[in-house]
Amino acid sequence: MIRNIVFDMGGVLIHFIPGHFIDRLHVSEEDRTLLFRQVFRSVEWANMDWGIMTDEEAAESICGRVPRRLRDAVHELVLRWDRLMEPMEGMEELIEELKAGGYGIYLLSNASCRHPSYWPSISASRFFDGVLVSYSVKTVKPQPEIYRMLCGKFALKAEECFFVDDLPANIAGACRCGMSGMVFHEDIRELRQALRAAGVQVKLM
Repeated sequence: MIRNIVFDMGGVLIHFIPGHFIDRLHVSEEDRTLLFRQVFRSVEWANMDWGIMTDEEAAESICGRVPRRLRDAVHELVLRWDRLMEPMEGMEELIEELKAGGYGIYLLSNASCRHPSYWPSISASRFFDGVLVSYSVKTVKPQPEIYRMLCGKFALKAEECFFVDDLPANIAGACRCGMSGMVFHEDIRELRQALRAAGVQVKLM
């Protein structure tokens, strides 16, 4: 029986679309491509999630390999991408319904050490019973250790957890550890149907 619903953050609770963050900077197409590659596809970005680098350290490192004109943009993307977070449509209402139904609500996210500074500004965060973020445990999804750490920290049974993430590899990792779950495609109707199929008492749209 499913008793706990575990959510990813970016691409699930909020939209996380690097191209939209870069759009706000109004840079040339060439610079847009460069920023996407050097920031969001960088080793530093991965190291922030692993808790190996702080966001400030990552930004300074990235700045060392981009033109000087783009250094302010790098700092904006690394340190202030969350200024205009957009909630995922229908997700807060679903989480509130699950919480009212007695389900445990948990976050399992790959994110950097700045996470505590913006997490409260995500309105759905008020419904969560527990949070585990990769930087704090020095491992990331889909490493099996992070799912086990979540269960250990909050005394959860893996078989009682349903995991929602936007990346197939992360769902596969959760399933290998005994959880069930689904890949979220920004379709709340589909998610409600998957939860209902798993035995979760939730309304269908």
